[in-house]
Amino acid sequence: MVHVYNCHPFASQQIVPTEQEPGLVCCGGDALFVVSAGGCKIEAYQMQEEGCTLICRFATMGTVQSILHSQIGDYLVTIEEKNGATDLRAYTNWRYQAVEKTRVGVRLLGHFLRGSSFRGAPKEQMEIIEIPLVEPPLCVACCAVTGDLLVGCARSLVIFSLRRQALSERLSVLDFERFLILHVPGWTPTQVALCAGFVALQMELEVLVVKLQRFQSRSEDSEPHALVPEEMIAGKDDVDETDSRRNGSEVHREPEDFIMFQRNQELLGEQAKECGVPVSLEWTGMENEARGSRGVTYVLHRRFAPDFFQGCSVEETCLHSLQLRPLFTVSSSQEGAVEAKEPTCVFCFFSLPNTGYMYSLRNTVELISTYQYPEKAQQAVLSDQFLHVITRSALQCFSARCSAVAARVKDPYIDTTIKACPLFTMAVCALRIQLFIGLKSLCHDRNRIVLLTAADVGARAATPRARTGSRKSSLPRVKESSEGGHGWNLYVVNTVSTLQLYNEMVEYSQKYESTNPLSHSCVHLLSEAHLLLRAALLEPRVTDPAEREELQRAFQESCAQLGDCYSRFDKRESHLALPYYKMSGLPVTEIVQRNRPFPGNSAAYGKGFLFYLKHSLYEETMEELDQETANAVLDIFAEAEPGQLPHVVCSPFMCHARPPLALAHLQRLEAAGAPSVVLTLAMATLALRLGDAPLYRQQMGRHAEMLQVYGFIEEPKLLLQGRGKGVVPSALARHLRDTQEGLLVAGVVALHENSKVRLEEADLFFQELCRDGAETQGGPQLLVDFWEALLVASSQDAVIQELLFRLTSVYIDRVARTDQEGIKPLKTADDLINSCCHYGTLFPWVSVLTPTQLGITPGNLSVTPSNQEDLEKLQSLLCGPSLDVSSVVPLLEQLSDGDPAGLIVQVLCAARLGQHEHAIDRLLHHCPQALIPYANHELQQERTALWWQKVFPELCKRARSTDSENSIVLSALKETLVVVAAELNPLEFLELLPDDGTAEFFLPHLLECCQRNLTA
Repeated sequence: MVHVYNCHPFASQQIVPTEQEPGLVCCGGDALFVVSAGGCKIEAYQMQEEGCTLICRFATMGTVQSILHSQIGDYLVTIEEKNGATDLRAYTNWRYQAVEKTRVGVRLLGHFLRGSSFRGAPKEQMEIIEIPLVEPPLCVACCAVTGDLLVGCARSLVIFSLRRQALSERLSVLDFERFLILHVPGWTPTQVALCAGFVALQMELEVLVVKLQRFQSRSEDSEPHALVPEEMIAGKDDVDETDSRRNGSEVHREPEDFIMFQRNQELLGEQAKECGVPVSLEWTGMENEARGSRGVTYVLHRRFAPDFFQGCSVEETCLHSLQLRPLFTVSSSQEGAVEAKEPTCVFCFFSLPNTGYMYSLRNTVELISTYQYPEKAQQAVLSDQFLHVITRSALQCFSARCSAVAARVKDPYIDTTIKACPLFTMAVCALRIQLFIGLKSLCHDRNRIVLLTAADVGARAATPRARTGSRKSSLPRVKESSEGGHGWNLYVVNTVSTLQLYNEMVEYSQKYESTNPLSHSCVHLLSEAHLLLRAALLEPRVTDPAEREELQRAFQESCAQLGDCYSRFDKRESHLALPYYKMSGLPVTEIVQRNRPFPGNSAAYGKGFLFYLKHSLYEETMEELDQETANAVLDIFAEAEPGQLPHVVCSPFMCHARPPLALAHLQRLEAAGAPSVVLTLAMATLALRLGDAPLYRQQMGRHAEMLQVYGFIEEPKLLLQGRGKGVVPSALARHLRDTQEGLLVAGVVALHENSKVRLEEADLFFQELCRDGAETQGGPQLLVDFWEALLVASSQDAVIQELLFRLTSVYIDRVARTDQEGIKPLKTADDLINSCCHYGTLFPWVSVLTPTQLGITPGNLSVTPSNQEDLEKLQSLLCGPSLDVSSVVPLLEQLSDGDPAGLIVQVLCAARLGQHEHAIDRLLHHCPQALIPYANHELQQERTALWWQKVFPELCKRARSTDSENSIVLSALKETLVVVAAELNPLEFLELLPDDGTAEFFLPHLLECCQRNLTA
């Protein structure tokens, strides 16, 4: 459905002072080109100047049947007929005719590229380039991105690339090179279009769009695209090609009395290759690189069946106005610059007599808009902002959805809670229907529309004869008719500026709002105005900073107006108030003022406004509210959604709200029968702000700590605020730090495990919370308590490994220092060993490595009671199954060998890393009484050989000593002999004995070894 409004997109019109009756017109580059009715002369007019002054006038080589201007290269291309032959020509440097440089050069396509040279210095002149073709040209199109040329013939489509050939240091000329032929058997196009690699061709009731592109490998060519088939042989019968191509997307004539039409069909994207239309490529250019990896991808196929109920005959029911429209946008890297490589979007438009269709071709291929015309359309032209259509007697201006599509391509945050844009599927609207008499043709260039009108003079039957006569006669008769008033006119209609039309549409929408504040027409018209501003802001040609700033201000105003509309809605679209208000840049205070209840309905707040208010509070994207606004917000929620009050009170942006007022609202909510843990904790927070200690204790004593933890999960702002930009502990968190550390740590652990806070944010929270307290090595003790508690609770492997490294670093750092007095952790080493699988039970030999066993006296004892707990936790982690010991080896540099705690940790790390020989040497040197427990625990299975390879020789060597440790060494040697005798046979055992050993010392073990060997 098309919404019809009565806006004024057309600012003014002026008549082009052409002397002869126009036959064909086209425009581009701020110039208007008029082909006389006789068809052999072209006049160029300047559209920018008042009165449309004449730029130049030049003759053509034949009768012009079609004319087109290319913005890229500023050249004209014509299809001309002369002496019964139809030719294609390009007119370049036509502006030289304006300075009376009458020289005109005529040359063949590719003349300069093939080595021809001038005699003498080249001169500036207009050039006519003859473009030879095997078949007569039927239609032509220029690429708006590259300036390339697409020519439609009866059996094929030919693409010519635009080139610039340098003739000298100061002069260069344009030229073309034929580089590709597309063979589409059975298709005789009525119109073609070319843009950024997309090729569109149209027959009477069928449209096909393909894309020329490169593919990674030639093996992919078979399915999505086709290269030149081997069976394509010159001279093959066209009738055979037509019959063999597909199940007729065109009319089939079997008996003469019947005409059969195919049904409607639409194939988009990947489905389009099932259309049955073969497209083959024939490369003809000089460049051969990567041809094997080039092909076509089917993009769109649309077939229509004629609709005889629209008052059109079969001949009239055919497609027209095929266009490919690129949309360039402002580059994200440099404001005001054009995207250099390719357009952001490409649109395809074509039209039936009563319906127009616009498709988006880039990214996702989809139908964007369908236009229903009130009467038969003769021609339509698509621009970035509008679709202009002419009927027999009216110029119609419809809205276009190009900016809505481009906005979604450029901005990934569109259609989120951050940003919004009207949907491109929104119903189109007709902004204006301007009456003209006898409209014949239409063309468009930037903000100007060119209309050719020719009124029917006399009887209808005499019209063709009169037109023919005017073409033959020529100038005298035209002058005579102009004196008495001729029946044709050529108009240049200027469109209004974007801001002027936007302001009119806003004023228009206010009329709808005054009659019905919830009218959908009001929102629809504001959305149309919003899309106009988006299109202007995306336009790269808007380079004036003042103009762009003015457009940006209007854009924010438009967002605020849409936010106002959606904030009052109780429909599904009410959530759009949030992103539109965010884009408006308005402060919350002003938005609250704009959403005062409607007159006569004092308690009514829109669903969209409440949605905005809740999300702004929860997402923490607003500014701190002053006392008046904060109190107003409390009153709004107390009336509209009282269940949200506990969450609203906890918001950091409500800090200026009066605590007695907030407490009164919460007490009324509780009295109404809606108690909850969050409500209780919110009231406790308010009691702290009021300094009411009895009320605080009363509220905190109403629920067990576990239920309070659930309350923190439901409302994290009870503990921390400002997530993502700077974590700020709440007043309740600071109070819990001094009174209930365990509850505080448990609450933050629960928030992390429920994805309410990240690990880095929790670290910042505890560091900020303990900033004024005693600092300890490795961070505040509460932070270490949090890491230990989180390690117990977490099941995420990445988090576990991070916590293991952090805790190991803290423990090593604290063990290496002696200034840890006064630290009281929440959990002891025994607590962690019993509750956490990552803390392992200490190995039996580790308990032997005590300062006393190491010979350290209390006077020089470095392991104080304060860090003894950290040493046990470190040992437990090293004995556990989860810690990667190799990751903490660099940290051991803080521990010295002379320190007993350092020795214990280093020996434990060496054992975990499999460095047993190194560990044995350290034990023999510092604590030989721990050697046998170490060996019994560590030297098992594949490491058993170390008993006789390392332990036995070292003990024998040290047994010869007569120091005080000799008895410990001898005891260890005896236990070692028991193990060695049990594992080796007598001969191997004898080879191990030292030469100077005492026989009676080793004899019992040798005898035991022999007896065990005989028994075995």
